[in-house]
Amino acid sequence: MKNKVIELIDIKRNFIVGDETVHALRGISFCIEEGEFVTIMGSSGSGKSTLLNTLGCLDTPTSGEYLLDGVAVRSMSKPQRARLRNKKIGFVFQNYNLLPKTTAVENVELPLMYNPEVGAAERRQRAIDALIAVGLGDRLEHKSNQMSGGQMQRVAIARALVNNPSVILADEATGNLDTRTSFEILVLFQRLHSEGRTIIFVTHNPEIALYSSRNIRLRDGHVVEDKVNHDILSAAKALEELPKTDDD
Repeated sequence: MKNKVIELIDIKRNFIVGDETVHALRGISFCIEEGEFVTIMGSSGSGKSTLLNTLGCLDTPTSGEYLLDGVAVRSMSKPQRARLRNKKIGFVFQNYNLLPKTTAVENVELPLMYNPEVGAAERRQRAIDALIAVGLGDRLEHKSNQMSGGQMQRVAIARALVNNPSVILADEATGNLDTRTSFEILVLFQRLHSEGRTIIFVTHNPEIALYSSRNIRLRDGHVVEDKVNHDILSAAKALEELPKTDDD
């Protein structure tokens, strides 16, 4: 039996806006097991962003319980959540969030800077290994302005991997990329999934769900669909079938 990496139990999140209470999450409950590739979808106002912040330990629920790798998150202090987040979650953002004047290796090293158990030499080697794993072994010393969008996203994925986290949490990770580059990144995510990584991919694009193993859809703060995908499409095959461009 696989381990439960994520467990949400009746999660509610309310915000006070003026004189009004906004119920962003209205009793969310689900589990994600080790090795799943889950897409979380929903339109604007569905609670998707609030759920993302909860899963990423960036926000705490008003009520309910969130267990990350068996650790109860809601009662933690902000510094405790920050330490847990750095250890257990690798983030991949739509806008890459790379430091502009630093090299690919330096960007990937960043999460390890907060780990006193990892020395400088090990930190650099782990960053190099992560970049090689995402196909950027020849771009180690390149800076952001010397890389394409797809390459920058690969750096971001390498940075997410470098701490060997329990979960990779991707927020619209293909949102700023063209079709071909989006599929190249999906190929990488599918490879990571095949290697046993747990991936949560938050997106507004319904097509992404066809390439994941499970889809959770939100509406008005509720889970309205939680469905296993038994016929996962191959991103590599889809990439091969795309029309060739002048750059190919």
